[in-house]
Amino acid sequence: MNMPRAGFVGLGLMGAPMAANLVRKGWTVTAWNRSPGAVQDFRQLGGSAADTVDQLRDEPVIVFMLPDLAYIEDAASGLLGSWQSSLPAAGTAVVVMSSVSPTAVRAFGQRVQEASSGQAVVVDAPVSGGTRGAIDGTLAIMAGADHDADFRRLLPLFEAMGTTVRLLGPLGAGSLAKACNQLVVGTTTAALAEAAELAERSGVDVAALYEVLSGGLAGSRVLDQVGPRIARKDYTPTGPAKFMHKDLSFVVESADATGAAVPMARAGVELYAELKRQGLGDQDLAVVRQAISNLSRTGAVSAAEGTSS
Repeated sequence: MNMPRAGFVGLGLMGAPMAANLVRKGWTVTAWNRSPGAVQDFRQLGGSAADTVDQLRDEPVIVFMLPDLAYIEDAASGLLGSWQSSLPAAGTAVVVMSSVSPTAVRAFGQRVQEASSGQAVVVDAPVSGGTRGAIDGTLAIMAGADHDADFRRLLPLFEAMGTTVRLLGPLGAGSLAKACNQLVVGTTTAALAEAAELAERSGVDVAALYEVLSGGLAGSRVLDQVGPRIARKDYTPTGPAKFMHKDLSFVVESADATGAAVPMARAGVELYAELKRQGLGDQDLAVVRQAISNLSRTGAVSAAEGTSS
């Protein structure tokens, strides 16, 4: 990119620090967010504000960091309408950095292409690393782009927010990689939560157990980052647990399309659906321990066992 300039849509727990890192790296960033408080904070960091998303129509790249594709499509409706009336510059990039359906993001790419008469492209580039990675600028970024040149033009943008950046295939490949990431994170977190409940109910100190596990084959970054919150029963949100249900559903959707067997993902979908039914979805991912504890306390079978009966 010749000009380090971008639009940014969504200044939530992840989006705000990601946009802030762009500003710190010398980018001129104009942001839109539904609630004005986050925009005010962003302006104090040196960013600019847009009153509507379609005001970002002339930015060379527009990043979307909203909870799901339905939110992105709603926010982008005015933008696409504006492009239908007056085409954007050739090579304009719409970058979807949220966790979305691999299938749906390809359909969204087609709609953007039609609205812009081929002048704008969609690249999906979901991230992993949590709020800590977003703040530190150390996110892992998984990209899908139909043309290598589109990915290469966006590398400076990605490298301002992350340290591990990979092109994994055409549009949708980034979202599939993120779904695989969430399969590992969601089921590992659930396994750690089950281990914590079993240990505590058996009289074993959970923090001591995790310390031993971290020194062996069970050690992982999930254990290092989420484990302490599980052990302390600290469910202060760093990212709502309800989104794991959505993300694991994308794994099942992709598996159904390819014929892949994903028994762990299917069990995870049921467990996180139960977590939402218990009203815990807005709390941190670590709250899956509370969901499991509630099942244990009532004597109910696990969600996974319930699906096999």
